[in-house]
Amino acid sequence: MGLPLDLSAVISTTLEGILYGFSIFMFGVTLYILKENSRRAGRDLNYKMVSLSVALLVCSTAHMIIDFVRVCRGLVFERDSYPGGPIAFFAQPSESTFVAKNAVYTIQTLLGDGILIYRCYVVWQSWLIVAFPIVLWFWIGVVGVLCVQSASVVPMGAGTVFLTTVGRWITAFYASTLATNFFVTILLAYKIWTTNRRMARARQGSLLPVVRVVADAGMLYSVTLAAALGCFVQKSNGQYVVLDMVCPIISITFYMVIIRIGLAESQRSTDLGTGSGLSAPHHQPTFSYGGGRIGDPARDQAVPMSRLQVHITKVCETDVATLENEGDTGSETDRDRKMAGLEVRNVV
Repeated sequence: MGLPLDLSAVISTTLEGILYGFSIFMFGVTLYILKENSRRAGRDLNYKMVSLSVALLVCSTAHMIIDFVRVCRGLVFERDSYPGGPIAFFAQPSESTFVAKNAVYTIQTLLGDGILIYRCYVVWQSWLIVAFPIVLWFWIGVVGVLCVQSASVVPMGAGTVFLTTVGRWITAFYASTLATNFFVTILLAYKIWTTNRRMARARQGSLLPVVRVVADAGMLYSVTLAAALGCFVQKSNGQYVVLDMVCPIISITFYMVIIRIGLAESQRSTDLGTGSGLSAPHHQPTFSYGGGRIGDPARDQAVPMSRLQVHITKVCETDVATLENEGDTGSETDRDRKMAGLEVRNVV
């Protein structure tokens, strides 16, 4: 026996509410980390990051409110007045709350995928690399609009999303956004990994923590999308449950990147501040990704002040101005760091 539509509505809204509450907490932590990183670096708050964080929260909030209203209408206010009862209410694709929630979901998907593609561009510094993901992004927008439009014109009693023309557009939407997320995540991880290998040969630290952050966020979103696509292809009502979970997960994956890298940067700064003696000023490879910078904390350990310490400083100190002055004469590793976006402070 399949999952009843009225029960799936209750389960999906409950799970969405839990994830939404968690996303609100992460939103607050994200703003705190952005503020602290800006204060620590002595620069203005990254308002672009703040704006994107707020936009994702607004979409998640709107989707949560619409789902709450939908459950109340289907199970309480229109339980006895809607033709066919709650089952027919939740099955009707043209019902106003279903159309509205899918419109919000389309907007949030475009926003989340757009951020991911922009991250990929900043790391690669090449429009050619992100050309295909950009084409997919526009296709996702077209398919999303077609999903909403086709759902809004389904006649009363014509069938569920599985039995109408809406189904093929929903399948295309899930598949397109899954392909975009998977492809861009691989591009990001590969670029950071290859840059890390070059830097490791030059003994300039490790960027593997960044690879793990990118991979974890991409995997969480991809697994959720794959589950939604699988449920829809199997014509399972479980797809309604997964669909309502996707919206807060889009926000969570965005906040997760900023928080994890921001916490790593804070820990690195704490280690520097609590070390004994005077720390040797040297340039450590850092990767700015969502307002935070992450590097190899082991290389930031404090060194007791001594003649040897001053000598090491003169030999190892490398700053951004030095890299800029080197221009084309810089080492291969320095050029790799700049091309990989490792000196970019405002990466989303």
